[in-house]
Amino acid sequence: MQKEISTLENNGTWSMLQLLEDKKALGIQWVYKIKYNSDDSIERFKARLVVFGNHQVEGIDYNDTFTPVGKLITVRAFLTIYAVKNWELHQMNIHNAFLHGDLFKEVYIKIPFGFSKAGSG
Repeated sequence: MQKEISTLENNGTWSMLQLLEDKKALGIQWVYKIKYNSDDSIERFKARLVVFGNHQVEGIDYNDTFTPVGKLITVRAFLTIYAVKNWELHQMNIHNAFLHGDLFKEVYIKIPFGFSKAGSG
């Protein structure tokens, strides 16, 4: 969890601010996952911080809710092309996959439990 928080802070994902009285902070939660090796032994434990988006109200809290995601059929197509062309393929591990986009409005979230700065609210 500390690694996730550190990565978000290092990427400049957010800034800690005192919440203004007329603003509302969205809730958050940790999502945990266990990654396994091919022999079913545990490789590592993962934790991701996600924001509750289900409390938003159309016209007030959000405009667009679309997030592009790669589909399995697309991955299979790429792998087929690589196999047919006999191209070299490498795998890489992304420690913190984050969709970078431009936000044009302020979004406030609650501070994750156990992580706070002195005097934060």
